[in-house]
Order: sequence, then C-alpha cells, then structure tokens
Amino acid sequence: MTYRTVSCAYCPPTVRACRQGESDARGPGFCPSKVDPAGIAGASSRYADAFVRDVARASALVESEGYCRWTRVEEIVHLAQRLGFRKIGIATCISFVDLAHTLSAILESHGFEVASAACKNGGVSKEAIGVRDDQKIRPGTYEPMCNPVSQAELLNRAGCQLNVVLGLCVGHDSLFFKHSDGLATTLVAKDRVLAHNPIGALHLADTYYARVWGPQRPAKPPAKPAEGRSNDSPL
Repeated sequence: MTYRTVSCAYCPPTVRACRQGESDARGPGFCPSKVDPAGIAGASSRYADAFVRDVARASALVESEGYCRWTRVEEIVHLAQRLGFRKIGIATCISFVDLAHTLSAILESHGFEVASAACKNGGVSKEAIGVRDDQKIRPGTYEPMCNPVSQAELLNRAGCQLNVVLGLCVGHDSLFFKHSDGLATTLVAKDRVLAHNPIGALHLADTYYARVWGPQRPAKPPAKPAEGRSNDSPL
C-alpha cells in the first residue's frame, strides 16, 4: 500500500535502514524516504544556511566526543563553547529556582554571561487567562499564572543566544520554545510524579503505569501504522 504519513515509530528493530544509509533500499513503506522524499530533500537544503550548519555540526561533535561520558549539563556547556556563544538564558520553573542558581553558577564558571527568568514572573493572576477559582490548584488562594511568553521575551531582550529550559510545565515549555529567539534546549522535563524522569512512564507502560493507555488500548502493540492495519500487504 501507499502510505501518506511518516511513521518511524513503527520501523522494525531489524530494519532501521537510515542508520546504515540504506533508507531508499530497505526502508518500509511508511519510511520518510518513501513517504516524503521531497520533504527530506527540502530539509537538507536548510543546512546550506551557515548558522544551521554550524549548530548541526557542533551538535554532532558534542555527541561523539561526549558519548556516554558527559552529562547533559556538560554537553550544553560544550555546545555553547563550540558555537562561540557568550550569553545563556535559563527559563526555570519557580520550584526549580535553587537548581537554576546552581546551573547559573556552573555556566558562569565556564565564562558565560547568564540571565534567568522564572515562570511566575510578573505575578499575573490566573484569572487573567480565564482560569476560574475552582480550577486552581488551591482554590480560594492567589495563584499567579505561568508566564512562558514573558520568560522568552525577557531572555530575548537580554540577548541570550542559547536558552536552557529547567522544569517548565507541559504546554508552557511549548510556548517558551515558540517565542524564544535564541536556540533552546531542555535540561529538565517536568514530571511531578516520576521525579522529572518522564521516560519512566514508557518503560513501565505495561506494568505500574498502565494507566497511561487510553480506552482504545490494543491487545498487543500493532506492528504497522494505523494506515496499514486494514491491509495485509508487506511493510
């Protein structure tokens, strides 16, 4: 069958052809090389931009040189150094300010200038975005909204070339990324239940955290993307 949607999540572990440079030959029908080769070619042309190419190359070198050796904090430092950045921003959850303080000091120890903005900056009430009192975490109290757009604008005006997200909520991080002028990377992804280790829900999806599944959970994981499940044709 002809697939219209790229679905790398369903690539069999015995294939993963792109890792061997064989996508065109061995990629399954839903492989990007089969579904949207024009899209791949178009994206490739973006690397002609000097900045994009520099970031991609620096990232690849940090990956190889620090492979299984450097922590993510160290990788961020090395990436910024390779790119010649001088100003780094920290977009932190208000609950992570103590960790932001440590991170700021670490970055400064490597010679960077650092700006930081907490999510509750401005102290804007949640009512300003249409949240009712009964919808708050603690009804009957003052609760400021998370303000990721302002975080991004504050760090933009500070001239930050690379912004590090430290524990922003789901959705708030999305708005920050959308409005950040500088490159942005995540150091900590918030997960209040799993001690900020969200991958745990995937590792334990069939046991302790089976509740992550929806009402249409299959009896066993499907082998093909949704488009191909009604067709018995080969991958």
